[in-house]
Amino acid sequence: MEEEHPYPGTREQVLELPVVAMEITVVIVGAGPSGLATAACLSRHSIPYVILEREDCYASLWKKRTYDRCGLHLAKEFCSLPLMPHPPKTPTFLPKDAFLHYIDTYVSHFNICPRYFRSVRSALYDNVGKKWRVEAKNSIAGKVEVYVAEFLVIASGENSEGFIPDLPGLDSYRGEIVHSNHYRSGLKYQNKDVLVVGCGNSGMEIAYDLSIFEAKPCIVVRSPFHVLTKESVALGMSLLKYLPVYVVDALAIMHANFIYGDLSKYGIRRPKLGPFTQKAITGRTPVIDVGTVKKIQGGEIRIVPEISSVKKDKVVFNDGTERKFDAIVFATGYRSSANHWLKDYKYALNDEGMPKNSFPCHWKGENGLYCAGLSKRGLYGIAMDAQAIANDVEKILSARK
Repeated sequence: MEEEHPYPGTREQVLELPVVAMEITVVIVGAGPSGLATAACLSRHSIPYVILEREDCYASLWKKRTYDRCGLHLAKEFCSLPLMPHPPKTPTFLPKDAFLHYIDTYVSHFNICPRYFRSVRSALYDNVGKKWRVEAKNSIAGKVEVYVAEFLVIASGENSEGFIPDLPGLDSYRGEIVHSNHYRSGLKYQNKDVLVVGCGNSGMEIAYDLSIFEAKPCIVVRSPFHVLTKESVALGMSLLKYLPVYVVDALAIMHANFIYGDLSKYGIRRPKLGPFTQKAITGRTPVIDVGTVKKIQGGEIRIVPEISSVKKDKVVFNDGTERKFDAIVFATGYRSSANHWLKDYKYALNDEGMPKNSFPCHWKGENGLYCAGLSKRGLYGIAMDAQAIANDVEKILSARK
C-alpha cells in the first residue's frame, strides 16, 4: 500500500508550506550597498540581524548589471560606506573594479554573510505580536522560509527593476531593445544606428561608449539638465560645507560656461534651478560629463527630441522627423520593487515604493520599519541612512534595559 502523505496536495504544494527559519532582531531585505552598510552599523552595536538576498551574490547590481565603462562619478570621500573610508592611495574617482574590491573588503571586514537565493514574497506586521513576519522563497531548497523580527529594513534599493516607458508602437519594433542594466559595451553595435533614450548620467555615458566603438548614436533629450565636470561636482560638494548653496551653484555654472560655452544650440538647455539646489529639492543629479559633450559638439553624437511613436524599424519624433535605428537602449531609470512584497508598505512608503516622509526623516517609518538607500543621494545618502537606522534600533533596545 502506498504510504499516505501527512499533508494533502502535491509534493510541490507541500514544499510551499512555510517553515519558520528564525526569530531575529532585525531582518534586512537586500544585500546591495544599503543592506551591507546597515549590517555593518548594526554589528557595531552587537545587534543580531539577517540579510535576505534574492541573487547569488551581494552588490548584484554592480557585479552583474553595470556596463563595462561604469565607475563612480563622485569623489571617494562621498562614496564610502560607514566605518570604512577609502585608503589614501585610492584614486579620487574609483573605476568599477576598484569599487567592487572595496565592497569585497567591506563584506569580509565586517563578516557579513547574507542568505542568498532568498526572494522575499511578503512582509506583514503582526499588530498582536508587534513583530514583522517575512516570508522568503528559498529557490535552492524549494521551500518558503519565515523570518520573524522586531525591526525590518527595506534595503532593496532604488534600482530594483529597470523601467522602460510604454511608447506607442514599441511592441512592433523590429530592432533590439535593451535596458541600460543589460548594456555592457558598444562593441557589438559598431557601425550601427543606436538610439539612447534618457539623458541622465547613464544615458550620456552609454552614448559616449557607443561613439568610442564607432556606433552612430543619437540621444533623446526631453527636458533641461545641468552638465558639469566631475572635478566641479567634487569641489562644489566640498564647498557646500562652508558656503550657501546659491553661491556654490553660481560658481559651478560659471565653470560650466567656461568649459562648455552655450550648449543650447546643440539641444541642451539649462534648468532654472542651480545644479546643487535642484539636487537638494528634486533629487535629480547633474550630468557629470565623461567626454560626451565634446562628441556632441563634434557631431559624433546627435541629440534628438522626444519620441512620438515607434513604427517597426523607425522612430518618429515630436518634431515630425523619423529615422531608422538598429537598436534602442533605454537608460530610463529604475523603479523600487518594495511595494510588491511589502504588504504593509504604508508604514514607511508611498504608492511608488519611495519614502513617504521627506528628507531628512525619510529613513524611519512606523512599527519598526525602516528604509535605507531611498533618499536619491547615492552612497553618501546610504551611509547616512544606515547609521541613523542602527542608532535608532540601538536606542530603542537600550531603553528597555
